[in-house]
Amino acid sequence: MAESLQRLAERIGRVAHQCYDGRALRVAILKEIERAIPFDAYAWLLTDPETEVGSDPLADVPCLPELPKLIGLKYSTEINRWTRLTGAVGRLQADTGGQPERSLVWRELLSGYDVSDMASIVFRDRFGCWGFLDLWRIGGRRFSDPEAEYLAAIAPRMTDRLRALQAQTFVAQPPPNLPEGAAVLVLAPDLQVRAQTAHTEAYLRALVPPE
Repeated sequence: MAESLQRLAERIGRVAHQCYDGRALRVAILKEIERAIPFDAYAWLLTDPETEVGSDPLADVPCLPELPKLIGLKYSTEINRWTRLTGAVGRLQADTGGQPERSLVWRELLSGYDVSDMASIVFRDRFGCWGFLDLWRIGGRRFSDPEAEYLAAIAPRMTDRLRALQAQTFVAQPPPNLPEGAAVLVLAPDLQVRAQTAHTEAYLRALVPPE
């Protein structure tokens, strides 16, 4: 990458501040990242800053029919799960010593889609965790040290903007047609729905807006 990390980070910051909702921000930032670091698939979730539970996923992955399985494995894995990353960026190949089978996600699912490496970025600051992004490479390519440095350099600026946008939702007035009653969802171990209350779907649509 010819441009300095500082200049790249500054450009990301300018793009981020032109966006006024979390989904538009992520779409714009992904386009900027791809200019510097090619990738084949991605999954970007926002998280509750305290519980770190994911919501509002933005994803383009080859295993959409197995998305419930992917989500379950992501929560269960020990390798580069966003709740365990000590730095801003983790890499599947680098962090497993070239043995991706150590990762539950890769072993149980991603290997079947020829995923050769994954860069995992967590957006965390002293106030909490605001989201995480997984970038996939398919067909043998790996993420390099300079590419990891780039992702680490831009992570703080993206974290600041994600926090600012999500903070706005904490003070938003609830819509007048907010459903009444409890929202209860019972899932099987494979994340298939076993049972739900009448108002659950309306609450889920608010949590994970449809496209």
